[in-house]
Amino acid sequence: MLLALDVGNTNTVLGLYRLDGEKPELAAHWRVTTHRNQTADEYGVLFVNLFEMNGMAPGQVHHIIISSVVPPVESTLRQVCENYFHVQPLFVEPGIKTGMPVLVDNPTELGADRLVNAIAAFERYGGPCVVVDFGTATTFDVISARGEYLGGAIAPGLGISADALFSHAARLGRIDIRRPAKVIGTNTVTHLQSGLYYGYIGLVDGILARMVAELGTQPRVIATGGLARQISEDSRYISEIDDMLTLDGLLILFERNRTARPRSRANDSKAGDEASRKHNTHVDATIRERQP
Repeated sequence: MLLALDVGNTNTVLGLYRLDGEKPELAAHWRVTTHRNQTADEYGVLFVNLFEMNGMAPGQVHHIIISSVVPPVESTLRQVCENYFHVQPLFVEPGIKTGMPVLVDNPTELGADRLVNAIAAFERYGGPCVVVDFGTATTFDVISARGEYLGGAIAPGLGISADALFSHAARLGRIDIRRPAKVIGTNTVTHLQSGLYYGYIGLVDGILARMVAELGTQPRVIATGGLARQISEDSRYISEIDDMLTLDGLLILFERNRTARPRSRANDSKAGDEASRKHNTHVDATIRERQP
């Protein structure tokens, strides 16, 4: 099985893919909070618990690929992969085979998640296309009809924008950000909801309108990220919502960089059973040591 990890500033998304069928299948996925100061053991226990809740064991994982925009967490996750899964992870970083020309001034500056999104979008929807990822920041990534990464834009995310407003306006309290019933609010809460929601849609559609004008053609616009479904409803340009875009992009990159022969189902089963036995033995020993 393949474990794909997308590490963002706010959340880390995990996807577990079965590789033993005719085509890879997403078996499970989770979203957890990204903690910069969490130790490898704390992450390891979290991941193991997620696996066990779904009736799986770490020993079933034979490949791991990681995209990260949080450098302090990368060495920690490498330890988790080695200590809990006994796998050397593949990071999305310079030198990895992408199959996509990156036509920006300094390709090494491009965030790993943005490259992964662009690869997945072109593979699944063709080009030209634009990916709008609603995360801590909202990113816009433009891919040409020939599958080239042309560039994009970065804007403050909706959550950051709301936090800035609430922290600098003493009389404005925090609210639930959602689509109000009408644009003209009748109280402070609906005033804030209207300004944040429709103001942000104006930002998104304004940037997309200018991108469309520069491209000279109508691209397909794909939204992903935590707030994609909430914001895309009223956008004039977003035509697709793809919650699994980043995870599927990691799967595509793994396949393009896979060099070792895939293990047989029998070997996978034996390896998984052995790793599970070792893990359970370690846990039992730890519990005995802690008993008075």
